[in-house]
This record gives sequence, structure tokens and C-alpha cells, in this order.
Amino acid sequence: MVRRVGRPGLIGTMARTAVISGTATAVSGGVQRRQMNRQQANYEEQQRAAAEEQARMQAAAQQAAAQQAAAQQVPAAQAPAQVTSAGGGDDLMAQLERLAQLKSSGILSDAEFAAAKAKLLG
Repeated sequence: MVRRVGRPGLIGTMARTAVISGTATAVSGGVQRRQMNRQQANYEEQQRAAAEEQARMQAAAQQAAAQQAAAQQVPAAQAPAQVTSAGGGDDLMAQLERLAQLKSSGILSDAEFAAAKAKLLG
């Protein structure tokens, strides 16, 4: 068999093309896998951060609601006791003004205001 020197034949060219094509496919597949992994990691990080932010917002809302409920309960329970115990030195008009301020600020309900007013006047 005679061996040719110079350019490769048709089979040699096809083999070289197949090797180049396979290498390019493998490289592009690896690049694509790395990009997909990065995108997946970024998506998971965003989901984790969003969940943490949601949890912080819920905790802050619960804390604010608890503080508001405590603020409404404590003054409402203490307000009639303060008004009735202050009867010694204050005059009647100052006590009525104080009751009106408590009612207008929402600390006293209408029933509590009426009861405290009746206690002062009666």
C-alpha cells in the first residue's frame, strides 16, 4: 500500500472534523451546564433572601401588633383607677377635662367614660 504525503484524504478530513465537532460540543455543553448551575444557585439565593425578608416583615408586624395591643390594654385598665384615685387634690373641672382627653385619644370607651364621669359627679 502506498502512503500519501501531504493533504489528508476524505476519510482523514472527516475524522478531523468529527474530532473538532465533538470537542466543541463537549466544551459548549460544559459551559451551558456551568451557566445553568449558576442561574440555579442565584435563583435559590434570591428565594432564600425573599423568605428571610418575609419572615422579618412578619416578625416586625407581630411585634407591632403586640405592642399596640399592650398599649391599648394597659392604659384602659389604669385610666379609671388614675382618675378615681386623683380625687383628693384636683378640682372637678380638671378631672373632667382629663377624662375627656382620655376618651378623645381612644383610651377610654364611651361606657368607661360614662362610668368614670358618673363616679366623679355622683
